[in-house]
Amino acid sequence: MREWLYEAGIGEARAALVEDGIIIMAEIEPDDDGARAGTIAEARLDRIVVPGRRAIVRLDSGEEALIEPVPKGVSEGGRLLVEIHRVALAETGRTKLALARLAPEGAAPAAGPDLLARIGVGGDPVRRLQGHQADALEAAGWSELIEEAGSGEAAFDGGALHLSLTPAMSLIDVDGWLDPAALALAGAAAAARMIVRHGLGGSIGIDLPTVEGKALRQAAAEAIDAILPQPFERTAVNGFGFLQIVRRRARPSLPERLRRDPVGAAARALLRRAERTPGAGTRTLTAAPAVIDRIAGRPAWVAELERRLGAPIVLRGDAGLAISAGHVDAQTP
Repeated sequence: MREWLYEAGIGEARAALVEDGIIIMAEIEPDDDGARAGTIAEARLDRIVVPGRRAIVRLDSGEEALIEPVPKGVSEGGRLLVEIHRVALAETGRTKLALARLAPEGAAPAAGPDLLARIGVGGDPVRRLQGHQADALEAAGWSELIEEAGSGEAAFDGGALHLSLTPAMSLIDVDGWLDPAALALAGAAAAARMIVRHGLGGSIGIDLPTVEGKALRQAAAEAIDAILPQPFERTAVNGFGFLQIVRRRARPSLPERLRRDPVGAAARALLRRAERTPGAGTRTLTAAPAVIDRIAGRPAWVAELERRLGAPIVLRGDAGLAISAGHVDAQTP
């Protein structure tokens, strides 16, 4: 059976497509993402960066976006209606502005589809999870998935993958102990499954073992084609075993979200743990100070957790804990 598991968590929504008890695709949508892809919004042309080609618009929400090309007839300070094509992306040392384009004629302001709406259009059933129920996400391997996204390490039969995130591309390195031809085939398939599982987009490089012969390299490329859903573009596998894929990148991948804001990810994970911790009475959340500060800085998160649990929350920082080592204690276990 194949179905989406969806959880409206505190601070983020989570979804995983599960088939035969295994997560094959997953996504997290934080509540502070800004304008979602597909949003139609009123904006003002703030400044022209490259005349005729590129400009910065400021949405009425205050968020900035890059628009290309500059709409004809709109000068600096002018009003226009835009569509968000790609959300803002946080990268090491910088943030890429959201990408916008002129909204289609006749469009009206509207928020883009959220995670629940997006997973509902593919035809697979969606099961909405509640905190008091058995943890179906965890049973399918949610913690292992998050660990994989954070570390970039994933094993497959005969080898292992390592995912590196760079400003230019996401790079998947294939290593293992099979003979080169078998490893290229198995590694190509495993890399394609990783791309789908973590929602990798944009430019993606796969570094396979070097194999002799065009037929073997073509077989490795076809192993990717058999798993990776369209649309995407790819090169052939070159003589050094390298192949490049380009997919649409409308939002950050799961690894990008976890690695660009590990404190925020740890804070939301701790809230999830707190919601599912059994017991009664006051719940004490203990974590690294940065994690506690992030939660304390969002009073609505604390209020929602107290509402769901029907109990007060106490936050306690412990400088001796790693950011991922937070824990929750109930007054009466």
